[in-house]
Amino acid sequence: MPAFKPNEKYMKMAIEKAREGVKKWQTPFGACIVKDNKILSCVHNTVWKTTDITSHAEVHAIRKACKEISSIDLSGSVIYSTCEPCPMCFSAIHWANIATIVYGAKIKDARSAGFHELTISNRRMKTIGGSPVAIIEGFLRKENLELFKEWINRSDRKTY
Repeated sequence: MPAFKPNEKYMKMAIEKAREGVKKWQTPFGACIVKDNKILSCVHNTVWKTTDITSHAEVHAIRKACKEISSIDLSGSVIYSTCEPCPMCFSAIHWANIATIVYGAKIKDARSAGFHELTISNRRMKTIGGSPVAIIEGFLRKENLELFKEWINRSDRKTY
């Protein structure tokens, strides 16, 4: 079986969703879930809009993808995230049986941008928890880091 190759198109869609969210006074995070080249969901973070601290882009994407297929089992799917998922999001990815995480910026980059992150890497979560999820790090990292640079330059930014 050939090794999985991430698709730039889906990460660029997640980046655009993150930018769309920032324009709506949300935070600079986006995520897309894809299975068999079909987009199940592509969203941005909605924590401030929903007043739901768990509405990170990844969790929001999982909720929407599960509704799309009427199942909580997202086996065989890939999540593209602009930033390394936090421990909560990693756990949701694991429970949804998502096969692969592809992310750009690291969780420590989010912390450097002012977010109150638990800087536990996905690799560490995978090891400690024994999760089978595959992890592809630093995909289009430069483009994803640009989201934080844009964010930091906003005078109306809010973090959590």
